[in-house]
Amino acid sequence: MHFLNGVDKNNLSLAIFQLMFTFTKKLCQLSELQKIRIDKWLWAVRLVKTRTMATNLCNSGKVKINGKSVKPSYSLMVDETIHFSYYGNKKIIEVKMLLAKRTSAAIASECYVDLSPPPIERNNLDSAFYNFEIRDKGVGRPTKKERRAIDEFKQNSND
Repeated sequence: MHFLNGVDKNNLSLAIFQLMFTFTKKLCQLSELQKIRIDKWLWAVRLVKTRTMATNLCNSGKVKINGKSVKPSYSLMVDETIHFSYYGNKKIIEVKMLLAKRTSAAIASECYVDLSPPPIERNNLDSAFYNFEIRDKGVGRPTKKERRAIDEFKQNSND
């Protein structure tokens, strides 16, 4: 424990108490906020990498509160639930504490509750995006005979 370097064994409990006191004091100072911009909060609690990304999410209509898209300047309050989509993952976040500045991940994770459903496994998706053929460049479109063979192959592989 590097923060206890040079601390006498007799003063160990005092040092731990002082450390806990400063941590609690910092949390109390952070929770005194009543409102904060939603883009700033998303960035501060490390749900998005940059504040610009948070602003772009809000501007694109992917951040919703009470079913309505919100602008980046929306004033977020405690106990609100945020629904947003980030890199294809749907997130549902309940706000527990407001932060104005980006802090450590340990403190940031205490500021919200993640109510998101588990992510969908890509292997179970039945989508045309994941079922496509790769043809050599310059070969052109498949002939009718090749297309039938491809369709038969696909049908047999799904069974």
